[in-house]
Amino acid sequence: MLPLLVTLRRSLTAALTCNSKVWIIQNPKSSLAYSTLIKPLPFDTTSTGIKKASISLHQFRMTSSEVEKAKGAKLEDQEETIFGKIIDKKIPAEIIYEDDLCLAFHDVSPQAPVHFLIIPKKRITMLEKVEETDIQLLGHLLVKAKHTAGLLNLADGYRLVINNGPAGCQSVYHLHLHVLGGRQLGWPPG
Repeated sequence: MLPLLVTLRRSLTAALTCNSKVWIIQNPKSSLAYSTLIKPLPFDTTSTGIKKASISLHQFRMTSSEVEKAKGAKLEDQEETIFGKIIDKKIPAEIIYEDDLCLAFHDVSPQAPVHFLIIPKKRITMLEKVEETDIQLLGHLLVKAKHTAGLLNLADGYRLVINNGPAGCQSVYHLHLHVLGGRQLGWPPG
């Protein structure tokens, strides 16, 4: 079988499959741990910097750290979220747009060539907790998603995603809209 090179996220250079095994080639500038990208597995590191994991390509595709994070995330454990820290400028983010009501920034783990988040500055934990008084804010988020998509040249189209609860793959309990584009997206999405 010839090796197949598959480009991964910013934190990794590539995944190389050969003989039904996946070889992860990590970007040396990345500090992101291997176990945050796929389920922790025993692997060997060779002197070449290539990490070998004993899983098939099918298993690799079916494993999602986001699903695992969502299953383990608990609303009551998230008094302060990473998004709250970004709003308060306690931690950095690649901010694209900001106004009094919302903030748009690039996702640190993009799932498309363009992947950014729009978050309200008012903390709403999840879509399930939205109230009638939030109608204008939710409309504002959608309008600013359109505006920011325009700034990033997504004229050919894009997708908006809101994850709600563990089964909806929500891992951060601060309402956020994912905006994905820059390539042809598939259907069904999940």
